[in-house]
Amino acid sequence: MKCENQTSLTEFVLIGFPYPKNLKGPLFIFFLLIYLLTLFGNLLILLVVASSPQLHKPMYWFLCHLSFLDLTVSTVVVPKLIAGFVEGGEMLSFSGCVCQLFFFHFLGCTECFLYTLMAYDRFLAICKPLHYGTIMNRRTCILLAIGVWFGGCLHSIIETALVFHLPFGWRNQVNYIFCDIPAVLKLVCADTTLNVLVTTIDVGLVAIICFFLILTSYVYIVSVILKISSAEGRQRAFSTCTAHVTVVVTYYVPLVFIYLRPGSQDPLDGVVAVFYTSLTPLLNPIIYTLRNKDIKVTLVRLSNKTP
Repeated sequence: MKCENQTSLTEFVLIGFPYPKNLKGPLFIFFLLIYLLTLFGNLLILLVVASSPQLHKPMYWFLCHLSFLDLTVSTVVVPKLIAGFVEGGEMLSFSGCVCQLFFFHFLGCTECFLYTLMAYDRFLAICKPLHYGTIMNRRTCILLAIGVWFGGCLHSIIETALVFHLPFGWRNQVNYIFCDIPAVLKLVCADTTLNVLVTTIDVGLVAIICFFLILTSYVYIVSVILKISSAEGRQRAFSTCTAHVTVVVTYYVPLVFIYLRPGSQDPLDGVVAVFYTSLTPLLNPIIYTLRNKDIKVTLVRLSNKTP
């Protein structure tokens, strides 16, 4: 799309998602509570793992990275969303919009890679238990963690640069809950066909490859678990994987809905975006706390020590 009134925008207005005006107050309280619980839940996971030597294992090392990602993704999006309920639309500087888009895709892509890495960790622990300690040593865990963060950063630099090198017109209202690629591209005064294609292929390729690797890992995991003779052994093995499978589902379903379907950025997309930017980061620590025996035991032990 081309427009005659090409300008240098200095700020954007985040419109948010559609809701009845009489719910502005309750929604403000709801999302504020969700955000505070998200911070508390994920910080609690970090504290529990850091304070418990028996949890200093690869599985919990990666879980700490997931908790940090969840609380930072929520912090990138939700405070501006909350402020919008007070002011009826949150102002965001041009550089602020660039930063929000960059960090959202940086953290989101890193989380996608991390889920894949966590599936690989479970594959080694269940399918290659005798070699697990040798393969997943401290040095390997650190290098793998650096790799997923670097991959997410590289992905986001490319996506952000492709969007913000384009010219913008006079419109500055982002009809979304945060500065995301499809919403920002609607304000561009140029042909965005290539950008849309690159974004779809890039996001789609990353998501499909990661999901395929996760699925492959769990095919092997399930085949090994079913060969375990005792019911208790099978249940214990399954319990170590169900939490990860649950959070993968809550992550990938909204991702596919938003980025990998025709007609993206319908009004319903904003509602779905609320789920994976606000509720998923809250659900992850709850899921891992309820499904993980070691974390529950450590929480009980720490609470008993508290005067």
